Amino acid sequence: WRSLVLRIGEKCAEYGGNADYKDQLETCFGVVRRELLHSSFLLQCAEQLPHKIPLYGTLVGLLNLEDEDFVRRIVENTHDNLQVALDNNRVRILMRFLTVLMCSKVLQASSLIVLFETLLSSAATTVDEDKGNPSWQACADFYITSILSCLPWGGAELVEQIPEEIDRVMVGIQAYMSIRFEFIDKDFVEDLWSRIQDLSDKGWKLDSVPRPHLSFEPQLVAGKSHPLNCPELPYGKQKHEAELKYPHRIRRLNIFPASKTEVQPIDRFVVEEYLLDVLFFLNGCRKECAASMVGLPVSFRYEYLMAETIFSQILLLPEPPFKPIYYTLVIMDLCKALPGAFPAVVAGAVRSLFDKIADLDMECRTRLILWFSHHLSNFQFIWPWEEWAYVLDLPKWAPQRVFVQEVLEREVRLSYWEKIKQSIESAPALEELLPPKGTTNFRYEDELSSELNVMVKERVTSRDIISWIEDQVLPSHGTLRVVVQTLLNIGSKSFTHLITVLERYGQVIARICSDQDKQVMLISEVSSFWKNSAQMTALSIDRMMGYRLISNVLRNAVSKTFSRITDLRKEIASLKKSVQSVTKAQAELDDAKSKPTLALVDGEPVLAENPVKMKRLNSKVEKTKEEEVSTRDSLEAKEALFARAVDEIEALFLFLYKSFSNVLAAPLQETEMELDKEGSHSNGYNVGEKEQWCLSTLGYVKALTRQYASEIWPLVEKLDAEVLHVLLRKA
Repeated sequence: WRSLVLRIGEKCAEYGGNADYKDQLETCFGVVRRELLHSSFLLQCAEQLPHKIPLYGTLVGLLNLEDEDFVRRIVENTHDNLQVALDNNRVRILMRFLTVLMCSKVLQASSLIVLFETLLSSAATTVDEDKGNPSWQACADFYITSILSCLPWGGAELVEQIPEEIDRVMVGIQAYMSIRFEFIDKDFVEDLWSRIQDLSDKGWKLDSVPRPHLSFEPQLVAGKSHPLNCPELPYGKQKHEAELKYPHRIRRLNIFPASKTEVQPIDRFVVEEYLLDVLFFLNGCRKECAASMVGLPVSFRYEYLMAETIFSQILLLPEPPFKPIYYTLVIMDLCKALPGAFPAVVAGAVRSLFDKIADLDMECRTRLILWFSHHLSNFQFIWPWEEWAYVLDLPKWAPQRVFVQEVLEREVRLSYWEKIKQSIESAPALEELLPPKGTTNFRYEDELSSELNVMVKERVTSRDIISWIEDQVLPSHGTLRVVVQTLLNIGSKSFTHLITVLERYGQVIARICSDQDKQVMLISEVSSFWKNSAQMTALSIDRMMGYRLISNVLRNAVSKTFSRITDLRKEIASLKKSVQSVTKAQAELDDAKSKPTLALVDGEPVLAENPVKMKRLNSKVEKTKEEEVSTRDSLEAKEALFARAVDEIEALFLFLYKSFSNVLAAPLQETEMELDKEGSHSNGYNVGEKEQWCLSTLGYVKALTRQYASEIWPLVEKLDAEVLHVLLRKA
């Protein structure tokens, strides 16, 4: 029966290949009615397969005719989950489910309106400058979009059953839209509101939401409609906290021309909801995810919408919901599931994004390069490169030329040089953008190098080699270069050879590169030896950091300190809860003392303390007090570590941004960022080299800032006042 519930709405073996919703619901209902103890499973299916919610809502409506108590428990569980989910994305799914339950006569329509008005009232109060906290607008917008996103699934029924109440909600939303802070460009909330208004004007008719409950309406009206209690709403203060907690669900890229995605405005929103939900809830099984994305319950084609939605997630700032590799795999599976349609759509998306590459954020460009090179590696590196051969006429710093060059470099890292050269045969001139062949650049074929080579082949110990260097070879920078290049040359046959050399003779390198200046020379020497292979340069330096031969300053100071702060915050919160348990235990004991219970004394009932209960509570208080001492000590230690880590990361960020400011000050002053002046270079690209360098560097600074926004926000005023150059702030 679980398989029937999971596969409902699909053309599958469980239903004998029958795809008719009514037949499937009757079959499923006939089996599930005998399994009425499993309300949690039905609710779990509705939450994690939300594109099938209309079917699950109708199924619950049919079950309501059999067992009202069972369905009442489903409504109560949904309410409990809704209370927990008010600060995350689940609330949208649960409200959609409640809306569909209303359509199936399971939930009172008035209860749903009360829920809408509670969220609407909280949102309006939040953005009120006198009574609320406008900086928390992200939360208010989140509540409004949660209401609006329900209406495609139940707007028609609400208008039919309680037209005055739903009109009141619509007027309230219009009032909210008039007082909220408006952005320069039309944002997601305004866009969704305009789509809902368009849907309302068209009589709440749309093609993308199935309405299986209509087939059972004569039966469903006989069921009992249950009430719903309203949840308590959370409240916050800080703007950046709200923006991190309630991010926008999607930022549309509009990659394709409108003619390619020509559907009703509300249908586009609904299909995006389906796709985002499938991507989110089926992230653990990419093949199931791709199959569900292909089989959405809509009557029109949506390949272009599907591509736009996936790319909007890959390029979503500050970060995508999942690692980019997940979306790469989904796109691959969709290309295989729809071989006649989706590959061409993906290719069109790449061409469109390539045309707009100069307007993309630097982090988005990097993600696009990584995705595209990986995608091509799974399809034999086939691409019509002749279409982009014109980039050779652009200056070396032009974003389109850089994009092509970096894609080819990544492809070489994923394959090998000759294979990639063969893949660009249609545009042989692009060989100029290929990285050099990954050969080594060994410069020391002298007696010292030969002697060291012999010692390594004879497996002389690190201690003996160190003694040989100290006793027989003058300690100089030349020695460093010879030793490092010789060891790298020995380990150059493969990555395994490199690891072996570093494991056996890392102590030699550590001994002669003991200070920071020599470590800088070590990095320079590695780069020189592997100048024809960026991949091996990166791998060699990374491994040397791993073996602590090179001080990994940024990795330790930024990433590890940030991770340490995150972990300490969690530990401190946990310890504070443990300390509070002492107060709670004492309160229980005091409450028991103040409320004596009836007991029999010599056969007569009298008010007295329950000795067994009092003994248990006293024991609990004593135990928690003992634990409190060690917990408070641990809490103080953790808070001290946390304060030190915060001071460390503050000093580090101040140093980093001061360095950024110093590096950028002169170029910005020199160019004054005159990127909008008329005219262009003879090759058609109107941004000079210095301007492009400034733009790219600023892009990387922005990416770093987004990555560590939670720790940088408290420093904004200090950075603005003490560190950032006026031209950098302006840029």
